Amino acid sequence: MSDYKVRAAHCDYRAEEDQIYEALKRATDPLTETWDRLAKAKRIGIKFNHDQLIKQWIRYEGQLQQLVSEKLARAFLRLMRERTDAELVSPDVSFYKMYDGTDPEETGTLIPIFREFGVEFIDGTLPPYKTYPVPGGGQMFSQYLLPQRAMEVDEFISVGKMKNHSFMGITLSLKNLFGLMPGEPEGNTRTYYHHLVRMPYMLADMGRLFNPALCIVDGLVGQAGMEWGNGDEKGPGRVANTLVAGNHTIATDACTAHLMGHDPQSDWLTPPFHRDRNSLLVAAEAGFGTVDLNEIDFESEVTGPLNEFFSHITDAQELVVSWRRTTCEQALYYRDNRQKFLAEYAGEYILLQEGEVRWHDKVSDLQESRRVLAGDKPEQAMWLKYVDPEEAEGERFEVYEKALAKIEAADTQAA
Repeated sequence: MSDYKVRAAHCDYRAEEDQIYEALKRATDPLTETWDRLAKAKRIGIKFNHDQLIKQWIRYEGQLQQLVSEKLARAFLRLMRERTDAELVSPDVSFYKMYDGTDPEETGTLIPIFREFGVEFIDGTLPPYKTYPVPGGGQMFSQYLLPQRAMEVDEFISVGKMKNHSFMGITLSLKNLFGLMPGEPEGNTRTYYHHLVRMPYMLADMGRLFNPALCIVDGLVGQAGMEWGNGDEKGPGRVANTLVAGNHTIATDACTAHLMGHDPQSDWLTPPFHRDRNSLLVAAEAGFGTVDLNEIDFESEVTGPLNEFFSHITDAQELVVSWRRTTCEQALYYRDNRQKFLAEYAGEYILLQEGEVRWHDKVSDLQESRRVLAGDKPEQAMWLKYVDPEEAEGERFEVYEKALAKIEAADTQAA
């Protein structure tokens, strides 16, 4: 018997709420151990992918293209209310409140539905926060600052969208958890983690920290190319007519990626992973979940590829390889010369390029793209680091060693 169970149900994107509810039941009813866990919980957190500027609520024939469908959210909360008496809360750390000053009560598409079903919305841009160690020690950092009320639940659920992502290749139930990372002043700017090399490993850490008992992927209508955008040819809508449910975030996303036409066991420089490593594979390599469909109890009413899904290529491969190489080089240079940086920049953030500090500040928000800050050396990465005398975040520099070794081995083989 597999420890991982995933089900995919067919559901027409034009279906009414009752039909979506029935499809959700078909997908989730076989997840008996998940429902046993949820039945014991007194407080359940649910992270929906639902925050976006109102002017960018892109729709495909009336259905949300980049965010969880209102009809699916209502059907899912109806199912939850029937299956559990637990207190339901929905935490989110609104990117748009942090960086655009908007109100998450307005940018959150599902706020009215939360009220309808008595689900408390938790604004994670507000304290309290607490630092939590990653079970097993962490693949990128040993600990992370997170909204305390999001973590103080008995079980967690991730409800994501079926989308490609120009940086990470795909964004499903795992990447959805990144929306729970707080920013300044208590935390780091999002780009501290949304950083070449770091991000796949920190997403694996997020999976361990939240360890969702149930993962849902809304594939009624999805998006190819990129996560956001204007729904143009770089990020077109994709009808997939599918709902996916699973008991583990990595296994669920592996099956969903497969249905999208992607190989969940593929890695960096293989589509759709043009920019960085496959976070699902990264997690599985360290023993958290699996990307091998033969190890998953997977049944599907649909057959992939469900549509033409792809990730938008933003930069030439040679440039991306250079960025990755020099990111690793700067991280390792910092590690080996840490005392020098501590002497001058302790308690500050620095951007390191070619062994030199190009920018430093006590605040992590750069306020400008690293493409601009790179100046006349656009091929040289700028590595962002908090210079902490205690190194409390516990960055795993061996990640950079291994990444650099792979690049150098590929260079040798090519030569």
